[in-house]
Amino acid sequence: MATHGTPTVITIDGPSGSGKGTLSQLLAKKIGFHLLDSGALYRLVALAALKQGVNIQDEQQVEKVAAQLDVRFDITAEHTRILLSDEDVTRAIRSEIISMNASVVAAYPGVREALLKRQRDFRQLPGLVADGRDMGTTVFPDADIKIFLTASAEARAQRRYKQLVEKGESVDINALIKDIQERDERDSKRTVSPLKPAADAILLDSTQMTIEEVLEAMLNLVKGGKPS
Repeated sequence: MATHGTPTVITIDGPSGSGKGTLSQLLAKKIGFHLLDSGALYRLVALAALKQGVNIQDEQQVEKVAAQLDVRFDITAEHTRILLSDEDVTRAIRSEIISMNASVVAAYPGVREALLKRQRDFRQLPGLVADGRDMGTTVFPDADIKIFLTASAEARAQRRYKQLVEKGESVDINALIKDIQERDERDSKRTVSPLKPAADAILLDSTQMTIEEVLEAMLNLVKGGKPS
């Protein structure tokens, strides 16, 4: 499964909370492909900026952080560890404050440019599943299969609410819905690589679907079928 000797790329884009991260991991494992969690890179920039005392609103300083980002993905059969300057930050980058700040820094053109080549370097044999917001439109416009995974803001907020409660965190569901709507607005209206389906992307709405059902639909696409 390769195009003119180039490793196959499957892109899975979509808004925050659509389930693309979990499903990208499941799909990559199922078909034996490498995985690119592009969102982790922006979360890492946000975390690194906070650790260095950089104001997240200072675009030029955040761009410098992105250009010098010392990151490594330690991948094993069981899990993936994300290391920032050799510190395991796998859990740290998943906090709500980092999520919100990642959306802010992702809107900076200089940050996106600094991370573009790094993302494309993940394209290696036997193939790649790339998860993000502009994988099919900007990073891998020549991807073999492009999927845009979405769900209603309310459904995504409920999923996030469940995750946070399971972690023992106190959270307001209405605040979560508001945060997700604001993030969607910011991501879709940014000037560089706005969140939108590629013209040739296949839309999957997971609002009423289980993870297993969405994964099955994705596998059908990879096999050359249609979403079930």
